Amino acid sequence: MTSQALPSWSTKRLSAALGAEITGIQLNAAHPKDIQQVQALLLEHQVLFFPKQNLSVDEHVTLGRQFGDLEDHPNLGKDEKTPASIFRLTASKGGIADEWHTDITFQEQPAKMSILNMKQCPQVGGDTMWTNLYRAYEALSEPMQTLCRSLSALHDAHPHNHPEQTAIHPVVRVHPETRLPVLYVNEHFTRRIVEMSATESDMLLNYLTRFVASPRFTLRYQWQPGTICMWDNRCTQHFVLNDFEGERVIERVTIMGDEVHPFEESTLTPYARDGALSATSRHDRQLYFHLHPTPS
Repeated sequence: MTSQALPSWSTKRLSAALGAEITGIQLNAAHPKDIQQVQALLLEHQVLFFPKQNLSVDEHVTLGRQFGDLEDHPNLGKDEKTPASIFRLTASKGGIADEWHTDITFQEQPAKMSILNMKQCPQVGGDTMWTNLYRAYEALSEPMQTLCRSLSALHDAHPHNHPEQTAIHPVVRVHPETRLPVLYVNEHFTRRIVEMSATESDMLLNYLTRFVASPRFTLRYQWQPGTICMWDNRCTQHFVLNDFEGERVIERVTIMGDEVHPFEESTLTPYARDGALSATSRHDRQLYFHLHPTPS
């Protein structure tokens, strides 16, 4: 898919895998036609960067609302001085997401896209990387693709101290707009393959979560204050390099409303352990309670 930017805009592709830098637009004055063009560019490049925007909090929220409904992050702390739809991540307070992840996959309806405003960053270090999950799926062998299309995975919010927040999603989802298959597991939130035993699941997930981080699928971006970044949460993962000194502050809005569907329907059923409970049953406890919730 190739979009045609407006004549006054400049689009610079940043890596072979994904990502583009857009100049010539001021996002705080974007019109509906501008937003439509940005959406087309996002589908083409998966991640977009707009340098020197320097948006205020209110401008950031207004921009986000042009793409859809905004939601508070379900677990991360809030800054009392900012609107509910903005959350601020400060490095000195633990705001460094240094594991590969797609945002909020522990919810039945995860984030559709995110818009980040880089408020403060070190001169060197603290870059963010993204990976293209279309390309990761395409690069799997045909037998591995077939296997992955038949499976689903359990995701949880354990990294946010809420392991009880869980959701099951297909290992290979379909992007609702491009209709392409996407490899949809990540090391941060994905806990196990639903249709496999715990040991089988560990082997496959370890392979897949490392595979998506292959350099050939990725982009690394060096930040400057005032840059706005947008990414399609339905076909990417991201990772912050924890390699810097000093403060790093971002503000982000999250556009919700994603609906996750499998690229291909499966007839497999969830794994069920045979025989009596034993010490190793603990590996299946979380999956069991997700599938058999206790009545409230």
